[in-house]
This record gives sequence, C-alpha cells and structure tokens, in this order.
Amino acid sequence: MRRLRALFYGCLLLLGVGTAALLIFFFVVIRELPQVPEPLSRIIETPPTEIYAATGERIMLIGGREVVPLDRVSPLFIQAVTATEDHRFWEHHGFDKLRTVKAFWVTLASGGRVEGASTITQQLAKNLFFSFHRTYMRKFRELLVALQIESRYSKREILEAYINQIPFGVGAHGVEQASQVFFGKPALQLTLPEAALLAGLPKSPTRYHPFRYFERAKERQKVVLSRMAAVGAITAEQAEKAHQVRLQLREPGGGEPAGSYFLDALLKDLEERYGTDVVHHAGLKVFTTMDSQLQAWAIDAVQAGLARLDQVLGVPAPVGGRTAGRPQGALVAVEAHSGAVRALVGGRDHAESEFNRALQSNRQPGSGFKPFVYYAAFEKLGMNPATVLIDRKVAVPIPGQAPWIPRNFSGEHDGPMILKRGLAHSVNAIAAQLVERTGPAAVIDVARRCGIRSPLAPVHSVALGTSGVSPLEMAAAFATFATGGIYHEPFFIRRVEDYQGRILEERLLTGRRALDAAITFQLVDMMRAVLDEGTGSVIRQMGFALPAAGKTGTTDEFNDVWFTGFTPTLSVSVWAGFDRAVSMRDSHGRGVTGARGAAPIWADFMRKATEGGPQREFPVPGNIRFAPVNPITGQAPLPGGPRGMEVALREGQSKPSGAPGGGREELPDGERPAKGTAGGAPERRPDGN
Repeated sequence: MRRLRALFYGCLLLLGVGTAALLIFFFVVIRELPQVPEPLSRIIETPPTEIYAATGERIMLIGGREVVPLDRVSPLFIQAVTATEDHRFWEHHGFDKLRTVKAFWVTLASGGRVEGASTITQQLAKNLFFSFHRTYMRKFRELLVALQIESRYSKREILEAYINQIPFGVGAHGVEQASQVFFGKPALQLTLPEAALLAGLPKSPTRYHPFRYFERAKERQKVVLSRMAAVGAITAEQAEKAHQVRLQLREPGGGEPAGSYFLDALLKDLEERYGTDVVHHAGLKVFTTMDSQLQAWAIDAVQAGLARLDQVLGVPAPVGGRTAGRPQGALVAVEAHSGAVRALVGGRDHAESEFNRALQSNRQPGSGFKPFVYYAAFEKLGMNPATVLIDRKVAVPIPGQAPWIPRNFSGEHDGPMILKRGLAHSVNAIAAQLVERTGPAAVIDVARRCGIRSPLAPVHSVALGTSGVSPLEMAAAFATFATGGIYHEPFFIRRVEDYQGRILEERLLTGRRALDAAITFQLVDMMRAVLDEGTGSVIRQMGFALPAAGKTGTTDEFNDVWFTGFTPTLSVSVWAGFDRAVSMRDSHGRGVTGARGAAPIWADFMRKATEGGPQREFPVPGNIRFAPVNPITGQAPLPGGPRGMEVALREGQSKPSGAPGGGREELPDGERPAKGTAGGAPERRPDGN
C-alpha cells in the first residue's frame, strides 16, 4: 500500500512538472509571436525584393500588388483556388485536422517526401515570419497565428488577403495583376479555363510559367479542374470541356529589364535555394554579378550578329516581328579570375522566346572541344607544341564496330606539321590521332577538371565535340585556361541580405588548381595562333587587337557554330544555330562556320567590353621559354630562311620532338624567355572549323 501511494504521488509530481513545463513553453512561444495587423489587409504589405547589378544600380523589384476586394474577383477563381489549396477552407478554423493526419501519414510512408498540410490561413500567417526555414517550432507558431487570424476575421477577409498576395510569376502578385498579365482582363471576367490555369500557378510560378512552359501549365490546369470536380464545384464534364478550351494568352509584354535571360537564371537559382515564398515575400536584397553595360553590349552583339546571319542564310524577314524559323544565338561572359557571370544572353529576343540557350540548350561544340584533347596529349603523352604528326587519312579501330574515320574540314591532307599548327588550323586528323593515343577517358577527365558537367560519351569522336555542352560551361572551362589552370565555378550572386540588412550568404572567391600552369600556358599560346593566323583570324580582321586566345567550332552538318575565346580577364563563349538542328548554308550552298557565324559576334562584344582598358598579357610561367621551329618538321629553321613558327616549351623540353624521320636537333640560340610573334608558316586558308 505504501508503494502504491508513493507511486501515485510520484505520478502527480511528474504530471505537475510536465504541465508547468508545457505552460512555460507555451507562454514563451506566445511572447515571441508577431502581432496580427489591423486591418488584415496589412498582412500582405511585405517589403519588395530588390535585385542589384554588380555596378550598383537596382535592376529589378519583385513586389507591389494591386489589391482588389473579393467581389471584384471571378467566383470561378475563388472556387478553383480553394479547391486546390484548401478545400475545407470554409469549414475549418485555421487548422485542418484531417489534412494534417493525412500529410503526416504520407510523409512517414513515403520515406523522404514531405507532404504539405498548410491551410490558406496558415499560408497567410506565414507572411508575418521573415525566417522561412522549415522547422517544427516555426510551424507551431504559424499555427497559433492562424488561429488568432481565424478568431478575429471573417473567412471572406482572410481569403481576400490571400488571393491578393500569392505570386503567379512574371512579376505578378495577386490575382488582379495575374489576370491582366496573362489574359489582359480584370480578375472579375476570368472564365473557368482561365481561372483554373491561374489557380495552378502559385505552386511553382517558374515551373508552370505559361509563356515558357505552356504544356506544363495545361497539365497543372487539369489538376486544378480535377480538384474542382472532386469537391463538387463543377462536374467532371465541365472540367473536361474546360481543359479542351484553347486559351488565348496575352502577348508577353515588352519593356523587360535588360538582361532578362540573366534574371531568369538568377530567380530560378534563388527560388531553388530559398523557396518561392522567400524570394517573393521576404524583402531580400540580392547583389548580382551582372555588369549592366556588358549585358547591354552582349544583347546588341547577339542581335546584330544574328541579323547578319539571316542575310547570309537568306532567311526572309520575320512576319509581324516573330523570330520563329530564324537562327538563334547565345553569349556568356565570365570573369576569368572569379567565375562571376558578367553577361548572359540566351536568345535573339527574350520577349518572344524565354528558352535560355545559354544554360538549357546543350549543343555539340565541334572543334571547340579540341583544346581539351591537346592538353590531355601534353599531360599524358609528354608531347609539346613542336611535336610533329602527319596530317593523313585516319581510321581509328573501334572494337566490335566499324573504324572511326574522321574527315578534315577541307577534305584535304597537308602531311607533317607541328601540333601548334594543327590546332591553329583545326585539323581533325591530328586531333583524331591524339585521342587515339590518349584514349577518350583522358580527354573527358581534362574537360571535367575544367568544369564541364554535361554528359560526355566515352568515344573517340568526343575529341571533335560530338557531345553537347552549354555556352556557360564552355565560357567557364576556357576561363580555366585564362587563369593558368585555376578553375572558378561560375556564379550569379555575390551577396544576399534579408530585409533588415543581415547577410544570408556571401560569395567567397576561391578557385582550385585544375591544370598544370606550364602545360596550360603552352595551350594558351597555341590558341593565340588560332586568332593570329588560324581559323579565328576574322577576330583580328574585325579590329580586335588585344592579347587573346580561343577556338572556333563547327559541327559536321553546320548545325552549330561556336567561338569561345578569352583575354587574361574575361572568357566569352558564343553559339549560333537553329533550335531544331538545321544545316546552315548560304545561297551558294557553302556551310556557315564558327569563323563566319559566331566569331564576329564575339569580336563585336569584346571590342566594346575591353575598350579603354589596359592591355594585359597572359602571365608566362618561369619554366617556359620560346623558340622558333619549322612548322612542318618541328626542327630549327634553316639559317637565312623564314624564322618559322614560335612555340612555348616547358623546362626539360629542350629539343623539338617527333619529327617524321625521327630526327631531332638542338634548338638554336634564338631561344628566348619572352613572348614573340608567330611567322613564317606556310600559307593555309583558314577553314573556320
């Protein structure tokens, strides 16, 4: 009996302590709750998110709403949004017990998937919290605020505040702005198909963007209509009929801020990391890497270059200003020593096509991929720019398959030549022999170290750029050459602050050693010859005279043309072609090459981007020296003859290697430790490959 009494009092003590702890916890939580505003409409007065260029000016403001009363909104939209977001809205008191239990069960059963259960009132309450981290404490406080709101305001007031604050994308907040942006009409006039489409957008305004991803938006509309039918707002027949209606979207408005392709990429990145609610409601200050002037010049260069390409291809003038059926282009400029994306253009006209070809369109780079091949040969095989190979017909055996027989752009073969000349003139047969010796894996490894993330097929033809990559990847990868082998991951955001000025993230400029400095410089010196006398000589002809290096690229059927080049400070990649792979040929049937279609865009942009800046040379590593060699034999030029082609040699490479007859001879006394100019090479018409 005594034991039972002790157990009883012990239980009472534990119960009392537990109750006291719960009360203390409850009052602490209550004390930290934000105040519900009066009137409720003030709950949507969140500070706008501000986006700034690297040069300091504000380039975009996300926020600002046109508030409309509930009686000026189509009842069909109200039915659609409640059926989709909270079908028991008119019945519960801020907390849907059945939905919460279901969400908890789905979360446990799915092993990782988190099922949402917030009511409309809870989502509205979330606007009072400027920390959007998903924690149980925040959700508990959010619930308490939702209960306060339900106790003080009517359902109509709550719903009115909610539909005036939700984001629909394209800068539209609230149903009235969304209705005007997408359909050009007041929210009161929305039809069932239109209302269902809009009600589906807040789940992910970027993913279901109707102007860009219309089919996705239609699928989401179908989900909304199904929910409306399930709760009895409409019949299944009405839902099916509404889904079949052909929607007339308003033409995307002009006047978008310069750099819209850049801003698209930026917002997508922000929403993936912080969530749509934070980006659109938390009053962030985002400081980007975009240089507004470079961005404007990039847009001008792409549009002017594509207009010239239209003339070359004989593309008829667009009807009604539409760009459909005309070639597209992309340009990305990356700051070499940081990875900061300074300018990004993803197409001819953002207002007509928001598809971002700078990021989303992986196209074959053709010969633009060859620098990775040459680096692999230097690193793995000990070759150097003076190594001689014979330009000849090549048949690379492939186990179990027909041999790979690459073809030179010109269809001709020039016999022996040093590797520097082979890269400068983009000789496919030379690159094929190199990848045969190194193996595709070594080439892919170099590309990966330089930041290429796209899938690369482990086949020998990877040497000629048969695996797709993006312009952003190419610009960042070639920036690794510009920095002497230091890779910097490309980025769009320097700093993010919350509405109180507290730093949420700040980019620290760090790079990693990806390539050997001396080998990288040898490659850079060879790529300078591409501009000075090779396939990219149009760059010099157009008046760009600063130290620079790069590589042209053209695919077999002239579907894609590239030029990716860099100065010591800026790496820029340009692509042009049709969205659907179509051969680009002029009126005489000649294919358009990288030199003809992409390099002029690069030159136009870089002339302006570097105007007035100091002339910078690529730093020469201490273990590099220069020597003239015969571009055919790789040996010292004959006395009294042409000086030959100058090559950069690493320490220990005191002799030109690999002459066809096996002969080698000491370099002449003309070796020197500083950069000179190439000359004396046999004339060869640049093929633009």
